[in-house]
Amino acid sequence: MFQDIMENVFLGNRVADYLICALLFFAGFGIIKILRHFLLKRLKKWAEKTATTLDDFLVGIIQNIALPLAYFGVLYMSINTLALNPLLSKGINITMMAILVIFAARLAVALTRYGFDVYSAKRGKDETLDRSLTGILKVVKLIIWGLAITFFLDNLGFEISAVIAGLGIGGVAVALAAQAVLADLFSYFAILFDRPFEIGDFIIIGEYLGTIEHIGIKTTRIRSLGGEQVIFSNKDLTSSRVRNYKRMGKRRVVFRLGVTYQTPLEKLKAIPGIVEKAIKNIKDTTFDRAHFFSYGDFNLIFEVVYYVMSRDYNKYMDIQQEINFAVKKEFEKHDIEFAYPTQTLYVNKTT
Repeated sequence: MFQDIMENVFLGNRVADYLICALLFFAGFGIIKILRHFLLKRLKKWAEKTATTLDDFLVGIIQNIALPLAYFGVLYMSINTLALNPLLSKGINITMMAILVIFAARLAVALTRYGFDVYSAKRGKDETLDRSLTGILKVVKLIIWGLAITFFLDNLGFEISAVIAGLGIGGVAVALAAQAVLADLFSYFAILFDRPFEIGDFIIIGEYLGTIEHIGIKTTRIRSLGGEQVIFSNKDLTSSRVRNYKRMGKRRVVFRLGVTYQTPLEKLKAIPGIVEKAIKNIKDTTFDRAHFFSYGDFNLIFEVVYYVMSRDYNKYMDIQQEINFAVKKEFEKHDIEFAYPTQTLYVNKTT
């Protein structure tokens, strides 16, 4: 009698077929549950002990993508053991394809986000970079989901190629009309990833100089020393020679002194030593050289080179001021006169 019940046909399938389908379904779910309880739990504990983020990322992928997809896979394989109506079977296949596309898109987005997180961590904490990467991630997500939908519709039999060709022609037309905007956009990406400068850096571009306040998709804004805001297109910046003073580890300073032609040779020989002593007595400086450089029109010129061990401009000016005071004091002590423009007029007296 039991065998007769098993052989009964209902909606095109025997009762035994339904039982096999249910057995496969519950067995598959049970195996996944066991793996989730033991394997995933151990993976989480292992990930907590390591310093890297890759293992945490893999655990998240397993938990949020692999396991749900496995449940859907068990359900799909169980149902496929039954003889189904062609229309119903097609609906199930389409549903499973949609699920696969969704999870594939989610995986692509997760990989992109993890790549951005790793890049951001290597660069250090930077709110501007984080905001920029968040904006780029939104664009990437839009592209990924657009491709996923296109792939899904193409597999359903829709004529996507004609639509893509039309979009391609339209895209070329838009690109030609917006060349300047696209050039600034690509320059923005170059600035973002290459980082020739950052917000807060003091830079000089040609005759303009100031501190960077904002780096946007199309323009970069600089606050000049005069107080006004100077706006550059990103393309102008990436195609120009930019001097970034904030990246300067130390500042090389060259200056010249002029003394009178009446200065005795002994005092001239003492001047390099006087200047060297004055510089070495000041903190955060490194003396390089001091030499009798040349004969000027009205003075004897000495050239001095030293380094300020800081990129701060105000500190450099404070140090230069201290050096000037010290040199002035020593010159007065040694009775050495600074030169200034003079003219000598010779008068011939004739009788």
